[in-house]
Amino acid sequence: MINSTKIQLYSLATPNGQKIGVALEEMNLPYDAHTINIMKGDQFSPEFVAINPNSKIPAIIDPMGPGNAPIQLFESGAILLYLAEKSGRFLPGDSRKRYITIQWLFFQMAGVGPMFGQFGHFYKYAIERCQDPYPKERYSTEARRLMGVMDKQLAVNPFISGEEYTIADMAIFPWVNCLKVFYNAEEFLKLGEFMHVNRWLTCCLNRPAVKRGMEVCKI
Repeated sequence: MINSTKIQLYSLATPNGQKIGVALEEMNLPYDAHTINIMKGDQFSPEFVAINPNSKIPAIIDPMGPGNAPIQLFESGAILLYLAEKSGRFLPGDSRKRYITIQWLFFQMAGVGPMFGQFGHFYKYAIERCQDPYPKERYSTEARRLMGVMDKQLAVNPFISGEEYTIADMAIFPWVNCLKVFYNAEEFLKLGEFMHVNRWLTCCLNRPAVKRGMEVCKI
């Protein structure tokens, strides 16, 4: 039983987990962080499955949810939307800008995360188990295509959904950073060619709250 009014974060400092650590720091929402070590199988424990039946990080419990009643949530995109609405920050109030932000958030959830993740799997983690070149070729091509989409958007906008830094940026930049930091694929994917993405990534990573949030639940 939670004896706190703070948000309880269950996570690990992977790109999906970093999104929520960054959001909580950016929004200045009080929270307690609990590390779920997916390498040790913590995500399959009965205690965590009771919070997220899908056994994935991140997940949260907010004891002071809607109507001051507890709510537990999984799926990082849903959590970002919830935290933005709770804090009243990083999700535009203007309807047009709001839907554009949500559009780019879904772009990450449906495209960037799954495709970059599959690239990383075949490029780095399954290199000894899969000799067929096709998976790496397919997902590297798709990763570069998605980087190109972002580069065009960022050529005419300071942030991914327009003039404002939003939850869409928080959702995407950890995955772009992952290509360099976790997968060590900067040279292979020729990431230096995406100059606008690189400018934006540097801008995001230099934010003080981002520096703190990227370290939450790090092992």
